[in-house]
Amino acid sequence: MASHDSAKRRLTILGSTGSIGTNTLDVIERLGGRERFDVVAVTGNGNIPLLAEQAVKVRAELAVTANDSQYENLKAALAGTGIQVAAGKSGLIEAAERNADWVMAAIVGNAGLAPTLAAARRGADIALANKECLVSAGSLFIDAVKKGGGRLLPVDSEHNAIFQVLEEHQRHAVERIILTASGGPFRTKSLEEMRHVTADVARAHPNWSMGLKISIDSASMFNKALEMIEAKHLFALEPAQVEVIVHPQSVIHSMVGYTDGSVLAQLGCPDMRTAIGYALSYPSRCSLPIERLDFAKLSRLDFEAPDEVRFPAIRLARRAMVEGGVQGAVLNGAKETALDAFIAGRTGFLAMAEIVEKVMDKLADLPAAATMDDVFAADEKARHLAAGLLR
Repeated sequence: MASHDSAKRRLTILGSTGSIGTNTLDVIERLGGRERFDVVAVTGNGNIPLLAEQAVKVRAELAVTANDSQYENLKAALAGTGIQVAAGKSGLIEAAERNADWVMAAIVGNAGLAPTLAAARRGADIALANKECLVSAGSLFIDAVKKGGGRLLPVDSEHNAIFQVLEEHQRHAVERIILTASGGPFRTKSLEEMRHVTADVARAHPNWSMGLKISIDSASMFNKALEMIEAKHLFALEPAQVEVIVHPQSVIHSMVGYTDGSVLAQLGCPDMRTAIGYALSYPSRCSLPIERLDFAKLSRLDFEAPDEVRFPAIRLARRAMVEGGVQGAVLNGAKETALDAFIAGRTGFLAMAEIVEKVMDKLADLPAAATMDDVFAADEKARHLAAGLLR
């Protein structure tokens, strides 16, 4: 069971070298660093110099590279520091199972599912930035968090916004939640223009500074599609209660609509550290050097319905929510395979959604998952089928 009132908190950061991880370390330093927090473990993938630098700076007990082939490089980089080193899937699980009461789950993709689940099972508070835990595993992951006794604290800006304005004692009166989307760099582009874009163009997000894959997912709106499925599980909603609105300024991060017609919104400048700081200090609020909104300078706030012809990912997410079962895992596995192919220049931007839809059609009759092995099996089938379509 997580300890919620310890004077000095013990933290683990799964995915410390990515954008969420580096911002988490920045927030920790600004909130007092080692005076207030013990960072137990940090994990990364291939950026060994940064991972080693982070581990030394926070005096971590353990540093883990998810890449087995990088073990010796990480060991050499940390020689003489006294910091323990591990690698691969088993190393990630070891980091997750260390005695930390708060775990940032920021490993991208299905690789983050097993270690995040391990942390949840032992009762840690989970600051959730990994989408696949809920998209692919859904109710299985929610059950693990409940049984473990920890808290699930959403870090995605949209879900964190909902978490902030969803009144716990009024959950019965929630009519809908409205996820906002910037629309990405292709909001006003035609289908023909979108057909020929490259990964370098697609990665340029107009408002947020993010990693390569999540930036491209934002451009295709697959990022928003995954967030829709997450929201359904996170807030125990029916598919029809999850809406998306395009809001180019990214000032309103999401909204909750109640049965009396009231709509509560969370606003702020687009900065990941707001959500990270809230998850780290919850249920209190911390003081952070985030840019403040100047309402006098906000000339306008625009909204428009998402175009599901140019951005079919929204439609596919709604289908996955309605069909249930392992369709979230199928959608995600096919999407990740198509995304890797797009980054490598082996398929087109619009073809990603076409591949995902074909895979969902072929695997529409898969039974619901009773165990995590069922989730991984569905994911593997989706990836295999998508790879075949790409060939």
